[in-house]
Amino acid sequence: MYDPRHAKLAKLLVNYSVNVQPGDLVAITSLTSAEALIIEIYQEILKCGGFPYFLARAFPPTIPGLENPLIMRINLANEDQLNHVDILWKQVVEEFDVVINILSESNTQSYANLDPEKMGAFGRAHAGVINTYFERQANKQLKRVTTLFPTQGIAQDAEMPLEDYEEFLFSSCYCDRDEPGIEWQRTKKEQQKVVDYLNGKNKIEIKGPNIELSLSVEGRTFINCAGEVNMPDGEIFTGPVEDSVNGWVHFTYPDYTSGREIRDIQLEFKDGRVEKATASKNQDTLFAELDLDAGSRYLGEFGIGTNSRINRFTRCMLFDEKIGGTIHFALGHGYLDSGSKNESSIHKDMLCDMKDGGEIYVDDKLIYKSGDFLIK
Repeated sequence: MYDPRHAKLAKLLVNYSVNVQPGDLVAITSLTSAEALIIEIYQEILKCGGFPYFLARAFPPTIPGLENPLIMRINLANEDQLNHVDILWKQVVEEFDVVINILSESNTQSYANLDPEKMGAFGRAHAGVINTYFERQANKQLKRVTTLFPTQGIAQDAEMPLEDYEEFLFSSCYCDRDEPGIEWQRTKKEQQKVVDYLNGKNKIEIKGPNIELSLSVEGRTFINCAGEVNMPDGEIFTGPVEDSVNGWVHFTYPDYTSGREIRDIQLEFKDGRVEKATASKNQDTLFAELDLDAGSRYLGEFGIGTNSRINRFTRCMLFDEKIGGTIHFALGHGYLDSGSKNESSIHKDMLCDMKDGGEIYVDDKLIYKSGDFLIK
């Protein structure tokens, strides 16, 4: 059944988020379960003069949760096959101008029983492609946006009926408004005030019931996220100085980024490196990710969620890291435009609630308390 909100979201993605230009090579990566949105995006790209290509696959090939041939490949592959680089994806990363990725898994537990060692080997094989991807994005040579198409599986993870989840999705993207692009421009302007204050600062201390952590952001850049890379969006982030992180954090929300639920993750940092880690569920999966490569025990990102329309945990990090009143850290690869120098085959986001007394101090000044910025 036709849903006009798909057309509105497609226009937002193509014209606002990645701003497709005549002659752009545009990859749409998704599963066919998102057919209704894929068609609208394909048509919108043609209207803009771009060249659309549809790839029925996960993006990038290290992100789990999609029931596609990648699962069979990891399950059945021998060592040579695991080390084989995805040629089509390599070409997209090296040559295309735009990537539009649609998360649309109908079975969000597809990766639950995959061997973490095999997944790690596959990720390491694509380390060069991942580095190129981050470099081209930082240099503005590759524009990309990730969004989501609602399915029964995703709605069930969020513990919502599909119809309610659809409302939640389109509301969080401002697609319930006449001009969603204007709403994201307003969001960008409001968040820029905080970004302007934070850029040029040196030291951050985060305190609260679940965290006691310090880190340096000297020489690093805070990025204003307002719908141009993720949709929905709403966060401010940077890349911490790699060897500066000290303290501990308890991630109050479970982690699903590995394809398995990891609960009660607690990490202790010394001079930037995770020296101690525990989890109450699937701790072995956590350890496998921590020991994946030289950069997987260091932080590549510190972010603050700002989207008040995302007001509940949904087990999808695309949404959850944007929840207003939360912060998140990512182990592994950092974003070059934030100044991060950390390289890894993973980028593992983990989420901590700050609404119950959490505080952020910047150069010894309290600027955030219980989920709200105090900057005027």
